Amino acid sequence: MRIELEPIGHVRGGRYEASDDHWGEVRAAIELDANRFAADAVAGLDRFSHLEVLFHFHQVSPEKVVRGARRPRGRADWPEVGIFAQRGKARPNRLAVTVCRLLEVDGLRLTVQGLDAIDGTPVLDLKPYMTGFAPRGEVRQPPWAVEIMAEYW
Repeated sequence: MRIELEPIGHVRGGRYEASDDHWGEVRAAIELDANRFAADAVAGLDRFSHLEVLFHFHQVSPEKVVRGARRPRGRADWPEVGIFAQRGKARPNRLAVTVCRLLEVDGLRLTVQGLDAIDGTPVLDLKPYMTGFAPRGEVRQPPWAVEIMAEYW
């Protein structure tokens, strides 16, 4: 089965090149496609503090996609783990999801902070972040996963 997606908009501003860390203070805009959406598509969104943004790692070429295991960021001191046990950009469908702060809604332009996507990134979907969808119970992760996030935000 083949699934085709059409971006609902694009990231504008923020960073122009991908890098691994220090995304927390990055501000950017998500401009929704005015040919497909009217302002009422975001009615009520300004009542939320955060968004979940689904986007496409459009600059990763299909030849660079990882289908097996690798060491996150190529670090020899971290274990080799499968692509589905990490959040790297060279994923099979090159999809990403991030929770970021929503600063402003101005028509179809959403100003956000902490979105780890670069200028021009296709945005595939948006959802308001709701605590009711957050994990229930204890969350566990291996030590390398804590280390990789030390400077991320």
